[in-house]
Amino acid sequence: MPGKGAAASLLSLLTLAWTAAPGSSAGSDQYQGSTASDRLENVTQTISRLLEGYDIRLRPNFGGDPLYVGMDLTIASFDSISEVNMDYTITMYLNQYWKDERLAFSNEEEILTLSGDFAEKIWVPDTFFANDKNSFLHDVTERNKLVRLNGDGSITYGMRFTTTLACMMDLHYYPLDSQNCTVEIESYGYTVSDVVMYWKETPVRGVEEAELPQFTIVGYGTNDRKERLATGNYQRLSLSFKLQRNIGYFIFQTYLPSILIVMLSWVSFWINHEATSARVALGITTVLTMTTISTGVRSSLPRISYVKAIDIYLVMCFVFVFAALLEYAAVNYTYWGARAKKKSKKTKEAEEKKTTQGMKPITSTTDGFASATGASPDQEIIELQDVRMSPIPSIRNRHNSRFSTSSTEPVDPSRFPPSFRMNRSPGYSFPVRSTGGLRFRGSRSHIQHTNHRPKVFNALKRGASAIKASMPKIKDVNIIDKYSRIIFPVSFMLFNAVYWIFYFLPSENDKTKVT
Repeated sequence: MPGKGAAASLLSLLTLAWTAAPGSSAGSDQYQGSTASDRLENVTQTISRLLEGYDIRLRPNFGGDPLYVGMDLTIASFDSISEVNMDYTITMYLNQYWKDERLAFSNEEEILTLSGDFAEKIWVPDTFFANDKNSFLHDVTERNKLVRLNGDGSITYGMRFTTTLACMMDLHYYPLDSQNCTVEIESYGYTVSDVVMYWKETPVRGVEEAELPQFTIVGYGTNDRKERLATGNYQRLSLSFKLQRNIGYFIFQTYLPSILIVMLSWVSFWINHEATSARVALGITTVLTMTTISTGVRSSLPRISYVKAIDIYLVMCFVFVFAALLEYAAVNYTYWGARAKKKSKKTKEAEEKKTTQGMKPITSTTDGFASATGASPDQEIIELQDVRMSPIPSIRNRHNSRFSTSSTEPVDPSRFPPSFRMNRSPGYSFPVRSTGGLRFRGSRSHIQHTNHRPKVFNALKRGASAIKASMPKIKDVNIIDKYSRIIFPVSFMLFNAVYWIFYFLPSENDKTKVT
């Protein structure tokens, strides 16, 4: 019996030793659980101890040297670029690095990854984007923020957000332009005496993988500078993107349709000039189509005052289309104007023949005036004493002595044309004043103005006649169409060559400099 009791006690001791041994599974789980529990308790106590007496209102090393805050960006995507609003939208990861010795908890290289809410309990830089219009922090499924605390007090603070940044664009070369858009990072309240920001060794990541529908990122660069504002000097970090616009969209949406519309307007040169409805309809259709294309292009651009490259191209295309319509107007005027002249000439010749055949014999008076009415010398005459006021130029230019009569000199009726004679009854006498004539009651300025007006009209008429005489006589209107078939295409090709050389080569040079 005593032997049995000793054996039983020995077996229980072995079982206890096996259970408590570190190599056994049960003992291992129990040991690890206790170790993890102890570590969690230690971290909780460590964080609580660090936050005891911590003042988030004071920056690290307050009152001493400025705090250095490192920055780096990771570009997630370029969402959109708007020429109308002069801005662009970008999604990025922003990481900030600084050291707060108040949060040091170990001499070893230990790292604690904490939730984003921990940032609300410690001091963080008041970083903002100087050219920001609208931003928001992503919060699906939780707020996209992280805090990593090193044992020596170094902190990594990261976040993911989308921001809309202002980008002032120069659209003189639009759509053959390249733009420079920036990201401006700065501390809002701390001057360079408190916080100094700097770029990390690898400041930007993800630019090579970013893609835009209308632009190509041909280069980027970073710099830092000091900005002097009303409240002091601040350190500003700048990231600049060089964006080259892709021309493919505009080739198929604007340039190619405009070229085809201009070429369509040339079809009228091969249509018979007598087909008025066909040529006019074709010309008006092309003009209205060019107007519609121009309106669509302007609707997607800001209302800027200067001229853009696409404006010049569309205006010139409109000029070519409108000139084709005016060309038919010239053809039509030349053709029908020549026929109208021939018809009026024939009609005039016929009327002259009729007049010559039916004309009565005319007797001549002593002073050269024709008398076809048979007026006698006894006819009374209204005489204009001042012949210079006569409305008939042939009489107004004569000398006063030719028609002047004295009170004692008898009046010879045959010296005046028939229009100046008035038949009176035998008993009627018309008194003639010897000293005075007809008076004009009006200002001298009115007389000068009426005399000056015919001179201006005559000068204009002479100029128009000279221009008309210098123009070559066109006998066949088809010559205008024949010349237009050559002049219009050649002129349009020359314009395109000058346009693309002037606007395309500078953009290629800029691209070479950036790369």
